[in-house]
Amino acid sequence: MDKGRFLIETHLRTGRPIAELAAAHGVSRSWLYKLLARYRVEGDAGLETRSRRPHHSPARIAGDWEDDIVALRKELIDLGVDAGAVTIQSHLERRRATAPSTSTIWRVLKARGFVVPQPHKRPRSSYVRFCAELPNECWQADVTHVARADGGFFEVLNIIDDHSRLCVASRAFVTTRSPDVVRTMHRAAANWGYPERFLTDNGAIFTASARGGMAAMESELLSLGIAARHSRPYHPQTCGKVERFHQTLKKFLAKQDPVLTKKQLQHQLDRFVAYYNDIRPHRGVGRRTPAQAFSARERAYPTGPRIDTLGYRVRHDRVSKGGNVTLRYRGRLHHIGVGASYMGWRVILLVAGLEVRILSLDGSQLRRLTLDPTIDYQPMP
Repeated sequence: MDKGRFLIETHLRTGRPIAELAAAHGVSRSWLYKLLARYRVEGDAGLETRSRRPHHSPARIAGDWEDDIVALRKELIDLGVDAGAVTIQSHLERRRATAPSTSTIWRVLKARGFVVPQPHKRPRSSYVRFCAELPNECWQADVTHVARADGGFFEVLNIIDDHSRLCVASRAFVTTRSPDVVRTMHRAAANWGYPERFLTDNGAIFTASARGGMAAMESELLSLGIAARHSRPYHPQTCGKVERFHQTLKKFLAKQDPVLTKKQLQHQLDRFVAYYNDIRPHRGVGRRTPAQAFSARERAYPTGPRIDTLGYRVRHDRVSKGGNVTLRYRGRLHHIGVGASYMGWRVILLVAGLEVRILSLDGSQLRRLTLDPTIDYQPMP
């Protein structure tokens, strides 16, 4: 039974004073007096629970604003892009020079049934996040798959700037190869400049470290003075920004017509990148567009040593406790002395036939020799 009805009926039945009942049950006396007055005028209907919504709300948003918010929400959803309250506010400000607050827009969407409140998630402040300080300080690259209309798949190579989230390249391929990554990077750099670092996962098109060598992309980065970085195996969070970009892109593509050719897909990718870079406000960069965030600061640039790898086979190694590195030539393993003082150093071996150059990661030459294939150990001179 409703507490108000129960207390009023108790007062009428037993004659206990309203003040005494209110004190005993921890409720307001004025509330009980109000219920009693309603009961005397309306009878039992006066004790029914009533809405506390005000009769007039002078601060309520105008009806035309609500219609614009709903129309814009539907437009963005049909386009397949972000349609949250902050994005809607940004678009409204561009169209009408002013806009309601994001909380007001959210309430309108909730009242119209477009959003359902969710339980509080883990606060963003609890996450340890990394973001480059400057544009071109770090680029992230990764490949994702996009379904074709006939059931097959195309591959899409995406490269974004870590600081601004700018998409510097989004290219469609039937199968992405290492030279494709190199060409895509150069095309992107023609528009945006070369990055200081290039971050990828451990895919074979990005690195050949698992095979003891160097992929075309790694070799190209080395010659440009760009630091190559790779995520820990089975840890995609390291490249989380480009992974999240994949989701945003696929949400857009899901709203477009199915494609059969690579040219059709590339046309859709170009449309999305233009919208994403120059129109869509991005939460990760203070609700600016990625293009605005990219142009707001001075750009970083490659600062590493430029090591010419043309004509060389390139491999990485670490100097052993004995001061040696190893190299396999025609199936035979050779040990090359570098010096115990370099123990634990990571080095780069450039091999052209029997000619071997051993460099530190800063480009300094530690040793140069002509390999003697008849002996296993190549001593220091």
